Amino acid sequence: MERPELPLPQLHAFVVLAEELHFGHAAVRLGIAQPPLSQQIRRLEEKVGHALFTRPPGRVALTAAGRELLPAARQALSGLAQGLAAARAVGSGQTGRLRVGFAASLALTVLPGLLGAHRHRFPGVELDIREMTTAPQLTALRDGTIDVGLLREPPQDAPDLAFRTLLTEPLVAVLPLSHPLARPRTVPLSALADQPFVLLPREAGPGLHDRITAACAAAGFTPRIGQHAVEWQTVCALVEAGLGVSVAPAAIRRIRLKGVAFRPLQPPTAETTVAAAWRRDGTSPLVANLLATMTDQ
Repeated sequence: MERPELPLPQLHAFVVLAEELHFGHAAVRLGIAQPPLSQQIRRLEEKVGHALFTRPPGRVALTAAGRELLPAARQALSGLAQGLAAARAVGSGQTGRLRVGFAASLALTVLPGLLGAHRHRFPGVELDIREMTTAPQLTALRDGTIDVGLLREPPQDAPDLAFRTLLTEPLVAVLPLSHPLARPRTVPLSALADQPFVLLPREAGPGLHDRITAACAAAGFTPRIGQHAVEWQTVCALVEAGLGVSVAPAAIRRIRLKGVAFRPLQPPTAETTVAAAWRRDGTSPLVANLLATMTDQ
């Protein structure tokens, strides 16, 4: 007949008494009186079916059965302690895998500082970083492929997602260095009306695309798009090649191409918003900790 499993409190009492070999000292370590300790040991011996200690006057000693049980009892208690520590670490977001999507231009601004600070605070968390534009990030958040998105121009009609603005930055003109408009320090947005544009396709980032075209509309024209490119590095390369001009977030000024000039727009009212995004339902402790790191930045 299969014996019942041994209760962990009784194993704990057994291990402490085996180490102290003195009921009084063991009771003090356990924070209980001697009679309850004696009862725990007696119940454990009943379950084992053999005495675990000899109790001659004035001293306590392990029996052969007690010596055999002691390593297994220690292993069981150690395994439980490790399991509890691991569960607490996961439950508090100290360990685990956090999947973060990010817009490529943010690698030039908020991303390095944010991820560096978070890794310092939570070294046990594995960061899985995935470069993607805004629209794919929104899809990935909804299907659970990523946990947090760092994107531009969060949509207004996404009740299932939560957003936190991280920063706003101006839009700038991106011009071939040889272009006449690259000579002044600033460029009126209306001066780009007759130029072919190189822009990200709208499906890659609808919010930013609409923000740029709305700024152009406010300046009195609709941009004539000659080329599309998904990455800002490619946009700049096409501008350098003379295929058009662009309007882009100011962060891309950190892309160093010898044949490209970045100029502030006049009037300097056009801006783009960078935000963190996550699912409203069931925010994990990993996400909550990343949001806390953002707050402290």
